[in-house]
Formats: sequence, C-alpha cells, structure tokens
Amino acid sequence: MDFEKSAGKVIKDQEKLSFDFVPNDLPGRGEQTQKLFGLFKGIVSSNVSQNVFLHGPVGTGKTVTAKRFCMDFEDWAEDKGQSIDYVFINCRRRKNNSSAMWKVVHHFDKAFPDRGFSVEEMMEVVKEKLEEKNLHLIVVLDEVDSLIQKDGSDLIYLLSRFDEEELSPKENISLILISQKNAFELLEESARSSFKRSNRINFPKYPREELFPILGDRVDISLYPGSIDEENLHLLSEIAGKGGAGGGDARFGIELLEKAALIAEMDGRNEILAEDIRTAKGEVGSFLTEHKLEGLKEQEKMILLSAARCLKDEAYTTTGDIKELYKVICEEHDVKKLGHTRFWTYLNSLSDEGFLNTQTFADGSGRTTKVSLSDITAEKLEKKVEEMAEG
Repeated sequence: MDFEKSAGKVIKDQEKLSFDFVPNDLPGRGEQTQKLFGLFKGIVSSNVSQNVFLHGPVGTGKTVTAKRFCMDFEDWAEDKGQSIDYVFINCRRRKNNSSAMWKVVHHFDKAFPDRGFSVEEMMEVVKEKLEEKNLHLIVVLDEVDSLIQKDGSDLIYLLSRFDEEELSPKENISLILISQKNAFELLEESARSSFKRSNRINFPKYPREELFPILGDRVDISLYPGSIDEENLHLLSEIAGKGGAGGGDARFGIELLEKAALIAEMDGRNEILAEDIRTAKGEVGSFLTEHKLEGLKEQEKMILLSAARCLKDEAYTTTGDIKELYKVICEEHDVKKLGHTRFWTYLNSLSDEGFLNTQTFADGSGRTTKVSLSDITAEKLEKKVEEMAEG
C-alpha cells in the first residue's frame, strides 16, 4: 500500500504536539515566570536556596513553565558565572521517597543501583556530586501531592534542610513543588516550617484570548503552513476554553489540535476543517448525547437543525443566518414558525444548555451574535435531528 499517496499532509513535526515538548515562548505565563525569577535570582546573587510551590488546575502551564524556567535560568546563571543544574521528577510515577531520591542520584550517576541504599545515603552521594561540580541543584517535584499522600513529607523535609551544616556547608539545593491543589497544606508541620507561605505561585485557567496565541504558536511550529485558518483556530480555542477539566485547558487544546490534524490527514486533506475539530472533540467526550437531543422541544430541534446546516462548511455562523434557514426548515417539516422574541428565547436556551455556543460582539452596524458547535459535527447533528423530526 502506498501510505504517502493516501494520506494528507498537515503535521510537520508531531513531537511538538507532545505534552512533554517545551516551547521557547509561553504566552500568558510571563507573570509566573517573572515571579520565579524574582525568587530564584538570589541563588546567583547571594548563594541562598529557595523552596517554591506552583499550584493550579490541569492544563494551566505549571509543568512547562517550571521546565522552561529551569532551562532559561541555567543559561542566565552560567552567564553570571554560577553553575546551575536541575532534575525533574514526576511523583505520579515515583510515588515513594526512595524512588524519587534515586532519580536525583541517577541524574549524576547513570550506573547508580536502584536498590540497596537508603534515602540518607543517596543524599550523601548527591552532596558529594554537588560539591565536586560546585553546582546548585533545583529539584522539581511534579504532582508532589502523589508523593506526599503515598509516603509522607520526609523526603521534602530532608531536601529542604539539605543545606544545614550537618549535610552541606553551602546552600546548594532548591525545590519547586508542583500540584493541582496547594500542596503546602498537605505537608507535615516539620516540613512546612521550611517553606515561606508567600512562596506560592498560582496558575489560573487560561481565558480564551490567551489560548488563541498558545495554540497559534503550536500550529506554527508543528503544522505545515496553511493547515488551519484563523477562524478554525478561534473555534479550537473556544472549545479548549470550555472543555477539558472545566475549561481554560491548554493541554486539552493541544490534544484536540493533534486529533483534528490526524483526522484531516486520514481523510487525505492538507487542511483542518471545522468538522475535524468537532469530530476530535466528540472522540474525547461529547456532551450531546442522543438522550439529551430526544428531550428537546420540537421548536428547539428546528433551530438546532438550522444551525447544523449553516455550520456544515463553516466554523461559525450568525443568528441571522440561522433564523432565515429556520423559516425554510419549518416549512419543510410543517411546523409553525416562531416570532422573533420566542425564537431568541429558544436559541438562548440552547446556548445556556450547551447545545450551541454563542458570542455577541459589536461591529460597525450594531451587535452580532456568532454561533458555533463544539461537541458534534454539523453533519452528524443534522442527521440525528432529521431522524428524530421524521420519527
């Protein structure tokens, strides 16, 4: 089979759609990055350690910001004559203190055995390595709540006190702890005393206007030019802004982008369409179940059918276009047309209940309401509603 002949070309570099990829720029996270720099610059200027918490919901850039910061801070410190290194530990994978500490040792000694040494013994090895290399090490514990809940706060306590005289004469380990919720409250009192309450950086959900440049940057580096137009990128940003773990989820948006690109390629096309994005969202998890559609009133079905037809080849339509087509569809199905006020009441109800997405904005001639679909393709929605109307 000629695979090249049958597939479209949308994705240029799939690695850059990976959750592990660290882009050079992080739109919407400049404030958090500057706070990290403000806290950590003392490592270089005054040789002091820092312990910091990053917390916020899934997909808000905590992990990628920590990685990007460590990479850039290492370069900045080198220019200032200070050697910085960092090790990143995913505590969901390494749920006990010994396994997490082994990852730190392994960073310096790839041949170090994974059993037979206590946490304290491994810390002595790390101490020797840091003194030998004259390094300051930043230990990043991602999803640290998994470690705390499984094995307590002992490792965090020992790392935070690593620079006390009995372990090391210099301050050469700092911590970044990452969790969805504020892990400070999970720490035992002994470990908590090593952390300043003010050293907490919040990562809120991304508003839609910040998701657009994030996804746009990812498009630029991962897809071929012209693979998605601006309107469909807006649709993708809107869906990511509402979907995922309660919305504002950049990871969810990147996942949808990759799925939509693969759908387009499998269909032999070189461009992502609105229907590809809706199909991708439906595969991840659709709100629009058949049971919910069956529970709609007849007039709501007519309006939804009108919207589906308007959106078959478009990312967005307007309420005016839906209303014009609604009149035709009512005649097709022998349904009495609603007046202007009641039509708007039903349309707003469909929006409030999540069947349609609506946005109202001002233009030169007044106010326009744009309408989109996110959970189902327009083609599939049209077919389902038609079947219900005829049945």
